[in-house]
Amino acid sequence: MSEGTMQRADHRDQPDQRAKRLNRVLVCAAAVPVVLLAAGCSLVSDSEDAGSKSSAGNETKASASPSPTVQAAAYQELPKSCSVLSKKTLGDLVPKGVKSGKEGASDDTASRASCSWNSLDNNGVAGSQFRWLNVSLLRFDSDVSRGSGDEQAQAYYEKQVQDAKAVAGAKNTKSAPVAGTGDQATLVQYDLKKKEGAFKQQTIVARVENVVVTVDYNGAGLAGENTPDAGTLKKAAEKAAKEAVAAVTSANDSGSDSGSATASPSKSASKKS
Repeated sequence: MSEGTMQRADHRDQPDQRAKRLNRVLVCAAAVPVVLLAAGCSLVSDSEDAGSKSSAGNETKASASPSPTVQAAAYQELPKSCSVLSKKTLGDLVPKGVKSGKEGASDDTASRASCSWNSLDNNGVAGSQFRWLNVSLLRFDSDVSRGSGDEQAQAYYEKQVQDAKAVAGAKNTKSAPVAGTGDQATLVQYDLKKKEGAFKQQTIVARVENVVVTVDYNGAGLAGENTPDAGTLKKAAEKAAKEAVAAVTSANDSGSDSGSATASPSKSASKKS
């Protein structure tokens, strides 16, 4: 073979070799993204698994959190306000007004009720004896935003006692606990002068579980009659308070619910807001 022929053969061989080398480079280059892609998929998958586990853990913790509850109120009913006192007791406190009971207005008698009586014993020119009696009942339902019925009743009880001690124009005000009347009871006494005469006021505030009972009883001697004895009025008021508290307990003798109230406000509690 001549020299010129060999050079032409070499020129033909060089493109073929370059082509083979280029193919190898391309194959290797193509392999790199595949490796990176596989590694990328693995990283995304691990991240998603970690996120899923974290989310699942949070959901488990959230579902494990208990709903807020509060102890349910012991008493769910109130007695009929004008029937809380016996005829005998009314005969002692309002002898001339046993049948004069007037029920107070209420849009929810299961939560609030009252009744009042008055008595005027007219003795002609010798004057007359006047008596006025009022019994009010207020029941509190348990609510998670306000607390248990007992707690609300306790707060209202304390407020009622303070209000009774702060009556405008009252003289000789004094107070004392009353034993054997509900869970707690306080008597507030004072004198109050009105245009009709001098009145002796007895207010007893008692709490039994989630119900507050308030008994207001006063008497006066009018048109020359003697002012009634405060001690006698006090005993009569205490008797009425004990009887009213017993009526609340009796009205709920069918059984009280000892469960728990949920976060939903009760109907009567919503009305008091």
